[in-house]
Amino acid sequence: MAKKLSAGSPSYRPGGRETKPPVRRILIANRGEIAVRIIRACRELGIGTAAVYSTADRDSLHVKLADRAICIGPPPSSQSYLVKSNLVMAAFHAGCEAIHPGVGFLSENAEFARLVRDRGFIFIGPDPEVIELLGDKVRARETAGRFGLPVTPGTEEAVSDPALALDGARRIGFPVIIKAAAGGGGRGMRIVRGEAELGESLAIAGREAESNFADGRVFIERYLENPRHVELQIIADGEGRVAVLGERDCTVQRNHQKLVEESPSPAVNGEMRRLMSEGAVKMFRELKYRGAGTIEFLVQGDKFYFMEVNARVQVEHPVSEFTSGVDIIRQQILACTGGRMETDPGAVRTGGWALECRINALSPGRVTRLDAPGGPGTRFDSFLYTGCAVPPYYDSLVAKLVVHAPDRGQALARMDRALSELNIEGIKTNRDEQRRIINDGIFRGGDFGTSFYEIFSARQNPGGHAAAQ
Repeated sequence: MAKKLSAGSPSYRPGGRETKPPVRRILIANRGEIAVRIIRACRELGIGTAAVYSTADRDSLHVKLADRAICIGPPPSSQSYLVKSNLVMAAFHAGCEAIHPGVGFLSENAEFARLVRDRGFIFIGPDPEVIELLGDKVRARETAGRFGLPVTPGTEEAVSDPALALDGARRIGFPVIIKAAAGGGGRGMRIVRGEAELGESLAIAGREAESNFADGRVFIERYLENPRHVELQIIADGEGRVAVLGERDCTVQRNHQKLVEESPSPAVNGEMRRLMSEGAVKMFRELKYRGAGTIEFLVQGDKFYFMEVNARVQVEHPVSEFTSGVDIIRQQILACTGGRMETDPGAVRTGGWALECRINALSPGRVTRLDAPGGPGTRFDSFLYTGCAVPPYYDSLVAKLVVHAPDRGQALARMDRALSELNIEGIKTNRDEQRRIINDGIFRGGDFGTSFYEIFSARQNPGGHAAAQ
């Protein structure tokens, strides 16, 4: 159980002035490294924290660091971290005024955001109506188009009838991709290269969408071969101030799951960055968006296309924190809890080059030794410690290794050095593979698309199947 510390006693000092914290205590409705990250931001703001945990996470680091901790159920997330009423009740019992959803789980769940608001708590994120709009990819595409952001050719509505789908695909032109209107992460997604595949793929994508998101609607858009995946980091106060903290390149992915992120993107020039940013600012300002958010694009050559908005903080936010110097979690909390966002949109300047490697557990187990890397421009965000257990029930991400240097070449050298220092014993991780990616000739050259990992994996394992990690 966490320590029983007094909450909200220190003061934070925006602009060097001593100020009362905007709220006394925040419940963190999440686990793992993101919960640890939020606790640290709250402590610097003088805000008390309450952690929630399943029985599998009883000895997790976020439980140890929080001022209070409340068990919310057994290991399965469907019986703990996804039970909305339990989370709200935990906030009530811990005397919290606000709830931070973190990433994943219920972070983009409009129903949860509405429940939080209706029960008198502050939801640290955009309004539920905004989450609903942006969570529906069909409506989000329409909204982005209104603000001058180009979208890939696609169906204007969700489609379920095979005949209508075929008409739409013919108009768009093959290959096409079927996507879940309410989804993400590669679920409810199918690439279709010809008419003969369309009917079956439509049915499969619909079933996956229903199973994963309780919403079987799908839509069709043109499939771009081997594009770059680029996203803008936004922070906004809901009152018209929208700051763009540069872009991140998230092209290196395995099965639509990001592995390496960097900022800036080697594929984005100054004019493209300007056009992306102007459209994003107009859109977020019009929506009265509050908090941290990310707008994602596909880039092919000198063209870019709106893909989606993640109405929450992203796993890879430390990359943008390094290049912009802005504490994104701090500003998110201030913007959503009645404090004033300290970031001046007109004063944001980005510099240097940042890289993040996601360290994933390939097996559950107990960490018997942890040697974290250090040194200049090196950051290790994790919930691991020697002796901690990594349970089998949740996302495989256990750490994020992030570096910053004056340019890409130095950042790559720094990441290679940091990965060589990282030692995690007792569980298997993808550290060695990440080091091979960082040293891969194509990756170092900077000219690649979303097929990079397939090519990389095939070269690593010639004549065999793609590597598991």
